[in-house]
Amino acid sequence: MPEVLAVCDAVLYSPWLLPVLVVLIALDGPFPVLPSETLLMTAAAVAFGSHDVTGAVGLFVAALVGSAAGDLLVFGLGRSSHRVLAKTIDVECGLSSWVRRHLLPRPGIALVGARFVPGGRLVSTAAAGRYGLGLHRFLFWSLVSSGAWSLYMLLIGLLLGPITGGSPVLSLLAGLVMAVLTALAFAIGRRVQVWRAVRRPEPLAELVTPR
Repeated sequence: MPEVLAVCDAVLYSPWLLPVLVVLIALDGPFPVLPSETLLMTAAAVAFGSHDVTGAVGLFVAALVGSAAGDLLVFGLGRSSHRVLAKTIDVECGLSSWVRRHLLPRPGIALVGARFVPGGRLVSTAAAGRYGLGLHRFLFWSLVSSGAWSLYMLLIGLLLGPITGGSPVLSLLAGLVMAVLTALAFAIGRRVQVWRAVRRPEPLAELVTPR
């Protein structure tokens, strides 16, 4: 147990925490399996639990910068029509179909809404590049969605802070539990969506042509 505590302290109180978070959150765009959300929630719980307002603000800025940078990276990959991304966003069902239907006429709905669905960040930002959303419109809504997501992560940390009391180990456990519960909730939601779509098919998505 002392070894675990020492590792948590070393990570969460390291001067490299914010730069590492920026990189992890950015890379989480094309590789949505990295533990960036868990680390961010854990660090936020520690900051709020210890009443570290400056640390919480730093976490928000790091999350915002990392999220926007990762969005721009995936947007560029989408514009290059990368074969792997094309398979992800061109399928005629579920989230990809919903994103394509709303992307060009209502990019805010597509980019902000999808940001809170597991895998939605990759699908929506790649689709924005692949289907020709203008860079300026994309950047604006990317910043809006990144800001909303960063605030959401910090609000979870704010809720967990009083429970963990600023303890790094308890904050890590709470972050892991919240990450699992959030993923489970979204998975159930997606299954309900699929079940409803089977019973009552959605209208055909508007045709969009890849660049």
